[in-house]
Amino acid sequence: MFRFDRVYFLLAVALFLAEAGIALLVHDDFIRPYFGDTLVVVLIYCFLRSFLKTAVIPTAIVVLLFSYAIEVSQYFDLIGLLHLENNRLAKCVLGNSFEWVDFIAYTVGIVSVIAVESFLSINSRNRPNPTRS
Repeated sequence: MFRFDRVYFLLAVALFLAEAGIALLVHDDFIRPYFGDTLVVVLIYCFLRSFLKTAVIPTAIVVLLFSYAIEVSQYFDLIGLLHLENNRLAKCVLGNSFEWVDFIAYTVGIVSVIAVESFLSINSRNRPNPTRS
């Protein structure tokens, strides 16, 4: 169940850097709020697959449900309830503003993950195996 996958880890690092760049440098009404939320679920998925040998669909569902739970916590102002309004780390991890459209962004991100994983799986099965004669 546990393993280290360098490809997923490098993807997670690249996505983290992209997310950091978006957070620090982009101040618009589309890329930062929507594309950033779409990418964050891909980042979490890649990070999990870096260390866990799990199937695509269950991992994707866990990441999606986790993302939904974070968004619901924003709706109920979990940061305020826990008196963490001044904690930058808590605000970064849990977020601080609820948006219904974020559920769509998370879903688009996970559907993209599943689509890419399916595409790569189909292509790897159709490739000839050079070790077989």
